[in-house]
Amino acid sequence: MSKGLLEIHDLVTSFKTDSGWVRAVDKVSFSVDAGKSVGLVGESGCGKTVTAMSIVDLLPKPSGHVLEGEILLKGEDLRTVSDSRLRKVRGGEVGVIFQEPMTALNPVHRIGKQLVEVIRLHKRIGARKALQVAIEWLEKVGIPDPASRVMAYPHQLSGGMRQRVMIAMALCCEPELVIADEPTTALDVTVQAQILELLEQMRRDLGMSVLLITHDLGVIAEQCEEVVVMYAGRVVEKGAVEDVFKNPAHAYTKGLLNSIPRLENERKSELNTIPGQVASIADFVSGCRFCQRMGRRSTMIHRRPPYVEIADGHWVEACRECYEG
Repeated sequence: MSKGLLEIHDLVTSFKTDSGWVRAVDKVSFSVDAGKSVGLVGESGCGKTVTAMSIVDLLPKPSGHVLEGEILLKGEDLRTVSDSRLRKVRGGEVGVIFQEPMTALNPVHRIGKQLVEVIRLHKRIGARKALQVAIEWLEKVGIPDPASRVMAYPHQLSGGMRQRVMIAMALCCEPELVIADEPTTALDVTVQAQILELLEQMRRDLGMSVLLITHDLGVIAEQCEEVVVMYAGRVVEKGAVEDVFKNPAHAYTKGLLNSIPRLENERKSELNTIPGQVASIADFVSGCRFCQRMGRRSTMIHRRPPYVEIADGHWVEACRECYEG
């Protein structure tokens, strides 16, 4: 693995349940280089958000814990730093755009107050100057009449406007890395395109890195340079977007790509789907979990497949049933 801005090695995140500890993220490894955009893709429940929240220690407590692995930000292991240092990292060096802006924004405080709080937490400036910075950022993210909107409450803004406020909140301290957790969820197609274009423009202008979490492969193809495919808490394939999309190696990646609707056929037909469903987290096998989904009774159900590099920077979980190399 190359030396990146963010490096994750063998990350294990578990949750304590009535039946014991269960692994939501199981030995996940990938990196995000400076100035690059990396997509984290997979079906709902595959561990994408848990992986992201593990980076900045925003897991639900007391049930969620990172049990193993390294989370290196510019070589500094965030698992070993103090709480005060971690608070400086959150929002200062690593910005987070949460999945649902209506729950991420406090409904009883004006958006200006919430922005000012973030800015003053990470920059030593007064309240008046912080308010000016907040207005400038609302203008940068395309909110009309920002001097008036800064006094609005979240419920007075549309979904797209609230998402722009979340982007401003994540970027106002100019972090080196932004984690965008499905930033276009529940937005209409036109607003989705505007939000993604805005995020890409901010990435270019600020020279920051982006970890984009989504289940939309089209967004990955358009926005990212590298992709990490997750299934059932594990990385099954990763590499450059062009390599993975043109030459998918794992059966799960192929299934995701085959599920994309296509317009080349004149006659209407049923959409392709991946058979079965993701097993319950408590029922995950130690071996190949995609074989578990497909009902295969191979030895890989009991033994975890190795990772192999099939091309420069293109890695795949080499189950003999799911990968023909």
